[in-house]
Amino acid sequence: MTAENLPLSFRFGVYFFAGGLLPNPIDIRFRKVSGLSATIQTKSFSEGGQNLYQHRMPESITYQNLRLERSMAVLSPLNIEFNTAMSLFKFAPSNVLVTLLDEASLPIAGWMFLKAFPVSWQTSDLDADNVGLVIDTMELSYSRMQMIRV
Repeated sequence: MTAENLPLSFRFGVYFFAGGLLPNPIDIRFRKVSGLSATIQTKSFSEGGQNLYQHRMPESITYQNLRLERSMAVLSPLNIEFNTAMSLFKFAPSNVLVTLLDEASLPIAGWMFLKAFPVSWQTSDLDADNVGLVIDTMELSYSRMQMIRV
């Protein structure tokens, strides 16, 4: 891969799958995605009489929340889902696919988030002194992340 065709971070898509199967064709445009990370937690064990080191064994995997930012949308199935979770405490987990695209808009990498559900929804400040977009920040927790490299 040469420097001319290295992946660029501004070419991406976000796809929500209602009920884990059907893609939501409306809520696909986001300005920023963060939280694409996983960490393996380890547990240390001492060996009897060995003071120079400890054995470290994998224990579990932890994930950051998936954080999505976009301009405030008026008619959106995703807004309805977030509103239902935040006001009625009813959850309908869905799968979310984040894809990194090449210059021809073809996927070159992806991250699948399984059983994602909303845990935070924030709208930017309304400020008469600042001309700018109203931004919604949505945060999702999920059971597992699967990285995909094409």
